[in-house]
Amino acid sequence: MKSLNNRKVLVTGASRGIGMFTALHLAEEGAIPILAARDGRRLELISRFIEESYGIKPYIHTGDLGREADRKELIEYVKENHKDLSGLINNAGFGSFEQLQSEPWSKSDMMIQLNVTALIHITKELLPLLESNAGHIVNVASQSGKIATPKAAVYTATKHAVVGFTNSLRMEVDGISVTGVNPGPVDTSFFDRADPTGDYRISVGKIMLNPNRIAAKMVHTFISYRREINAPGWMEGASKLYQLMPSTIEKVFSAQFHKK
Repeated sequence: MKSLNNRKVLVTGASRGIGMFTALHLAEEGAIPILAARDGRRLELISRFIEESYGIKPYIHTGDLGREADRKELIEYVKENHKDLSGLINNAGFGSFEQLQSEPWSKSDMMIQLNVTALIHITKELLPLLESNAGHIVNVASQSGKIATPKAAVYTATKHAVVGFTNSLRMEVDGISVTGVNPGPVDTSFFDRADPTGDYRISVGKIMLNPNRIAAKMVHTFISYRREINAPGWMEGASKLYQLMPSTIEKVFSAQFHKK
């Protein structure tokens, strides 16, 4: 995709953090964002800011993508109104840092539904539009999808699933670019829900990534394709070592892994 000018791109989880900054960078490049999230008030504020700053009016769709009914509404809305869809950024998701036995199943199930089921469902249903428009898909996973840690069994499983799905999809589709994004800790409201105590945020404060920079790199992949975005670099290196010697890495980094 040489230019994003007037291209429509659906961004899920667009009300805050990486999703919000992604919408801003898309508009800056001339794209027309389609913003999807639960918080309609936030989406209205972001839409107004984009229109005033870039002269582009985004489209808005409000709903909880962890719920199948809401997901189907979004899919039908896009199919009916945005047949010229050129991009899909699957960013919606949340985490929970609890031991498996302590975490309520309702929370685990919602994590699976939003982080995995919604991402796959939306992608599958919108593939025909993207194929006809030489589209681009960006799936936001995590370094947790490459290296496991305690107190995050379900969250880690969902991100492993996204990494695997992204790599398989890339080999299946023709005429569509597929990029996986695997960040470490990002300074967003993600941790308000994942770790209400705030302890983990404090322990990783020095290595927190800037969501605006991650978003800028994601949008740039639409213009100059990249297979993956991995950050920070040293964490990606650790994940590769983990694949080679998992027992050793688990022992060496045990203290860091148990900071949650």
